[in-house]
Amino acid sequence: MAAIGEATSRVATREALGRARQRASLVPDLLVDARRVVNTVIAGWHGRRKRGIGENFWQFRPYVEGEALSRIDWRRSARDDHTYVRDREWEAAHTVWLWADPSPSMLYKSAAATVSKDSRALVLILALAELLSRSGERIAWPGLTDPISTRNGAERLASLLLQTPVPAARPELSQIKRYSDMIIASDFLDPVEDTLAWLAPLAERGVRAHLIEIADPAEENFPYSGRTEFRDPESGLRLTAGRAETLADDYRRVYAARRHELSSWARKRGWSFTVNHTDRLASEALVRIHGAMFNQAAFAGGGRA
Repeated sequence: MAAIGEATSRVATREALGRARQRASLVPDLLVDARRVVNTVIAGWHGRRKRGIGENFWQFRPYVEGEALSRIDWRRSARDDHTYVRDREWEAAHTVWLWADPSPSMLYKSAAATVSKDSRALVLILALAELLSRSGERIAWPGLTDPISTRNGAERLASLLLQTPVPAARPELSQIKRYSDMIIASDFLDPVEDTLAWLAPLAERGVRAHLIEIADPAEENFPYSGRTEFRDPESGLRLTAGRAETLADDYRRVYAARRHELSSWARKRGWSFTVNHTDRLASEALVRIHGAMFNQAAFAGGGRA
């Protein structure tokens, strides 16, 4: 049994290395794609005024358990059933942490999609790195680089990704501190309770996150019929359905419930949740993230004084 376990481990390692090499080989082209996407976004979308620790009022946002009660704005909170704190304007460069999920499930690309989920996630993250770097923000990738401030931030990240043999399935997030933002691009197909357990410490520390769910249209719509074999890219388990169409309604219901639970949890904490389909333009997600991060009017439940 030990020999079988060792052999299985070696196979898993080879597969992980193969995926890492495949991902690395795509990075140069994806960097070019990211810059092309950036050029479709209006210049100057990222204003200098933003949430932080300065003296000037910036915005109201929902209170997060564990924050000092002295930060609560009781007058604003009295207007409805929510408790709000006052955020202040940031006076220096901001740190934005970026991460794209390297899980095997991200390699999926159906006939209806133009790119794989992995490619779309990397393009979005590199495009955001380019935009944020041009704006003078510090960017970072947990487990890959500490915060850096440079005009060629996307190129620096791409170079580091090329040198990473096997990226962590999930990075350690303990180094991400209060007043930082984090942008996560993933399909979020893990059990919701696992995802929430991973993200909850960020919310408790007052980090504001922006979740980008990368979705393949076939995963969402389940267009399969007849005899179909399904394979789990994470575990390798297979399921053969004699009439796949009979599974469609239950599948769609479970898929939608997962997304609803995660998005509701995020928005209750003042985070944003964006879905980007791989048969749609990446630039659409960039515009929505811009609104979530820097457009005061787009902040749910908030408002200017």
